[in-house]
Amino acid sequence: MTISEVSPQSAIRNPQLTAALPLKVVFVGHVDHGKSTLIGRILHDTNSIAEGKVEQIQKACAEEGMEFEFAFLLDALLEEQEQNITIDTTQIPFRTALRRYAIIDAPGHKEFLKNMITGASNADAAILVIAASEGVREQSRRHAYLLSLLGIRQIIVVVNKMDLIDFAEPQFREIKSEYLKFLAGLKLEPRAFIPGSARTGDNVASRSDRMSWYHGPTLLEALDAAEATPPPTELPLRFCVQDVYRFDDRRIVAGRIETGRLNAGDELVFSPANKASIVQSIERWNAPNDGAPAVAGDSIGITLTEQIFVERGYIASHQAETPIETNRFHADVFWIAREPLRIGQLYNIRLATQDVKCQVVSIEEVMDSSTLEQKSGNHDRLERNDVGRLTIQTRAPLVLDNHDRVAHLGRFVLLHDAEILAGGTVFGGTYTDRTIAKSKNIFWTGGKITPDERATQLGHRGAVVWFTGLSGAGKSTIAQALERELFIRGMHTYVLDGDNIRHGLNSNLGFSPEDRVENIRRVSEVAKLMADAGAVAITAFISPYRMDRRRAREIALEGNAEFIEVFVDAPLSVCEARDPKHLYKKARAGEIKEFTGIDAPYEPPEDAEIIVHTDRQTVEESLATILEQLLPRLKPEEAA
Repeated sequence: MTISEVSPQSAIRNPQLTAALPLKVVFVGHVDHGKSTLIGRILHDTNSIAEGKVEQIQKACAEEGMEFEFAFLLDALLEEQEQNITIDTTQIPFRTALRRYAIIDAPGHKEFLKNMITGASNADAAILVIAASEGVREQSRRHAYLLSLLGIRQIIVVVNKMDLIDFAEPQFREIKSEYLKFLAGLKLEPRAFIPGSARTGDNVASRSDRMSWYHGPTLLEALDAAEATPPPTELPLRFCVQDVYRFDDRRIVAGRIETGRLNAGDELVFSPANKASIVQSIERWNAPNDGAPAVAGDSIGITLTEQIFVERGYIASHQAETPIETNRFHADVFWIAREPLRIGQLYNIRLATQDVKCQVVSIEEVMDSSTLEQKSGNHDRLERNDVGRLTIQTRAPLVLDNHDRVAHLGRFVLLHDAEILAGGTVFGGTYTDRTIAKSKNIFWTGGKITPDERATQLGHRGAVVWFTGLSGAGKSTIAQALERELFIRGMHTYVLDGDNIRHGLNSNLGFSPEDRVENIRRVSEVAKLMADAGAVAITAFISPYRMDRRRAREIALEGNAEFIEVFVDAPLSVCEARDPKHLYKKARAGEIKEFTGIDAPYEPPEDAEIIVHTDRQTVEESLATILEQLLPRLKPEEAA
């Protein structure tokens, strides 16, 4: 069976489509190719316009001496939606005898490609509009590439304005041949290639008598033949946390279920912390809490049986189908900004409710989106409208999916100063089976000695004192001075120094982003155990990422240990001038790669409990500042 000759009846897989969710269809096309007119015609021919609206617009056109156009119906509908905040202004409903639809109207001009990226990302199918009088244009090819990038495979091509070329078959065949060749390069095969006229209605809702040479479906028949996409409820659970609220004595984790379904009693894993808890209840706003499961599309709150640390940006999933957690991944990116993308430049990546800093560390391939030609040479940038296959590194762990598995968590945008610069999709990520990472037969064994009993006998509470700062800021020096001072006071204490730890416990780890994350995780777990034993564990690590330090705090708090973050603050210029281990000198010479402060970022704490400024404080002054704020926290409860 060939393209344009598909029987709509034979292609319908599910006869109960009237009960299904609306099929979301994005309309794209070069400016002035008649996309708005085509949408207006569909709304008119499916009786989707309010009664009397057509006559009202026709009368207004007559009074202004203007010819009526079906595009005016779309304009009028959009104006009404802008005045009514209860209507979703991005989607326009209509229905045929077989199913319901929601139109996503994507602007056609290249200045509005960013709107198309966000609009088309949720579509189930696409209508590509090409004017018969102008043929395939650069934007026609670019739109097809974007649809391919976003994973939209159900595409119908409408060669509009056939009335302007007297409904001639040769011109249609020429356009069809040219565009099919381009689409084949994208591995796209349109479900139908339809000659039509939105202005006259030919082959839109009814078959054209003026193009008897065409034997394929009308546009509405082709739409009715499109397959319903699998409902997102059948995909793995992805509950994106938006915020955490406290009501009465309850701690409610609020967010939206993007895919899957959730029941009270389900065990959830929250990434990136990889902490688990059981759903105690599902809370709904302005709806009865009748015990029904929450499903994809629901915005809900949940309470947990165990109060683990959760915040905005976390993603909850079921244990057997967890997403990918990484800070380095591969993606295809469509760059739309005027300024080129550059390797090493800091951007924000927004994926679901996550928003973190990132940079492109390599560009493997660059393609011109309108010609599909690979650009040769060494790639250090993407120019406007280029498509690149990139490796992206984030400053903190990012939770994501491969786009072909869970599209909702497999697409993202890059921004700078809140301006969208690019859209992208994730590929090639490796999933980890977390069901074997932590056996359900392993349980935490509580000791017979309580933390209060230890504190009473030792005269102080166990704690984790976490020093962070640039290399050369003075972390180890001050940590050792603090250790000596606490020891003199009769306290049990020990310094976990970064270099010392890498001699033994973490000797198998390098300095890649992944290894740095694991380095901090292991140290955090050791420090928690030491604090549980009643000791004051002092760590001296650069620990450049806020997310890693946040996870270290979470690990300590799980063990009921006090966690005190100490920011040893000194400007980079001062640290580099000190350079006690000559590391900055080696980094500047290129002998050390990804050295913090030179070619790797450092994220200073935003809310550290203690801050010392070693560029203007001596070691003794810094120590005094720390002791003044630390000692009250270490007193046993009865003496505090």
